[in-house]
Parts: sequence; structure tokens; C-alpha cells
Amino acid sequence: MSRKLIYLINPVSGTREKDSLTRLIKDKTSAAGLPFEILPTVASGDYTFLKEKILEENITDIVICGGDGSVNQVVYALAGMKVQFGIIPMGSGNGLALAAGIPRLLTKAMDVVFAGHSKKIDAFMVNEQFACMLCGLGFDAAVAHEFALQPKRGLKTYAGLTTKRFFSASTYSFTVEANNLRFDAEAYFVSIANSNQFGNNFTIAPEANLSDGLLDIVIVKKTVKPMLLWNVLQQVMAGKTKKIENSLQSAVIYFQTDKLLITNNSQAPIHIDGEPKETIEALNIAVLPDYFQLIQPL
Repeated sequence: MSRKLIYLINPVSGTREKDSLTRLIKDKTSAAGLPFEILPTVASGDYTFLKEKILEENITDIVICGGDGSVNQVVYALAGMKVQFGIIPMGSGNGLALAAGIPRLLTKAMDVVFAGHSKKIDAFMVNEQFACMLCGLGFDAAVAHEFALQPKRGLKTYAGLTTKRFFSASTYSFTVEANNLRFDAEAYFVSIANSNQFGNNFTIAPEANLSDGLLDIVIVKKTVKPMLLWNVLQQVMAGKTKKIENSLQSAVIYFQTDKLLITNNSQAPIHIDGEPKETIEALNIAVLPDYFQLIQPL
């Protein structure tokens, strides 16, 4: 089947130069002999206007040049269409792209679009809100909320905020119901992950698989502050356990499930795919198996 591409470029994501990306897209896609169009992403996240265009012009590929927030909006709006999605990582974290093995280098990421293959991957819902890779409550969400207010984006800014927040981090109270168990946890953060990382190749859920029909849940409980990162590195990144009953007494609880309910007793801040969201008291979370086609390296 002949391909026809639309590139969506987020004019504000990340820190990299967008003009050079536009030139690269034009040069490489023309050289590949593929018809294409370049459009800007929309701040409202409403991409319903593209549905008619996809049908009328036989668009086969939507390539998102942006970060996880842009991917979230575009995929949720268009996943029901018969298109495959590509990612040119241009955000501050790029968690989904990196989890799928898509390179950060723009030229190599474009090579994946041209030569890669599409595979169905999962997503999930948090009440009525869509997530394609990660939902966080607590520490990392507080960082995401502060990061969104910064005039300058990028990894350096995010790392600085994370370090500052780490030394003043407090815990939050959660009640979790999953896999026929119910338990309380006083924790620094809870991560619900389809991707295996926060972004920037920082692993948070080492066993997470984009297409296994399961979500990986990581809960970093209240512990001595200097030991927090040690616990994450030693237990989470090592994939020490995936069963709730085996880890309830540990500093880190790590398990897999296809659905769960979290009661946010302390009104902890929340982010979805790196974008700050309004605090929710009760989170009903369920996986959406094989939700969309993502172009990945061969």
C-alpha cells in the first residue's frame, strides 16, 4: 500500500530548533518519494478536524514531532482511524519513544518512520482521561506541575526541579485495590506505567511492556529520605518482585495488573504522560489493550 504522511510539529515542546527539523523532514521525505504535509500541533488538543482529511486524502501515517503530551493528544483523537503513528522525539522526556526504541537523534528517528514497522501497543484510561505511557501521583507529579510553569524547558530544567523537590519531598496517603487485594500505603509517589520509564532513559518499571496487556505499578513508600533513591535503584530498576503480596513490607511495591482503583487520600498532585492534571480523589484505571499502531524499529 502506498503511504501518505502528515507530520505534526509541536512549536513549543522541548528545546530543539524547529526550523532545522522542517528542512530535514522536507529533504528526507522527498528523497524517499513519499507524499507528505507538515502541520502544527494545536494547543487545544482537538484533532477531530484531521479525521475528514485522513479519509478524503487517504492518509496512512501521522508522525508526531513532539513530546509525550503531544503524542497523548494526537493518538487519543485519531486512534480509531486506520492510520499508524510515528514519533520524532522533540519533548523533554520522550518516555514512549525511548521505551519503543525510537532514537532521539532526529535523522535516525526519521529512518525508523521510513523503514520501521508498526505494531499495536497498549494504552490506558484514568477515569475519563487517556494515557499512552505513564500516570504519576505524588513526587514526580509535583515536579511536572512546577515544570509546566517554567519559561525554559528541557532536561536541565527538569533535573534541577527534581533535585530541589527531592530534599523537601513529603509523602502522601493512598489506598490501592488491585488483584483482589486492598492495602494502604504512605508513599512518595505512585507510578502507573505502560512504558518502562519516566523518560530520558530513567527506568521506573523495568518489566513494563508496551503490548502485554498489563500495567506496571510502582509505589515508593515512606522511608528515610537519603535511602529513597537507593530503594528505587536497587528494587525497582532490578525488577525485584512483581507480586503485591511479596512486596507489601518492602520500601518499594512493584506489581502488574490490568486494572486498579487508587483512592488519593491526601489529594496528591497528578500527571498523565508528563502533563499536570487536576487532582482526583478516586482513580479508576484500566488498560486499553492493542489500542494503536506505533511505528517502531525493526
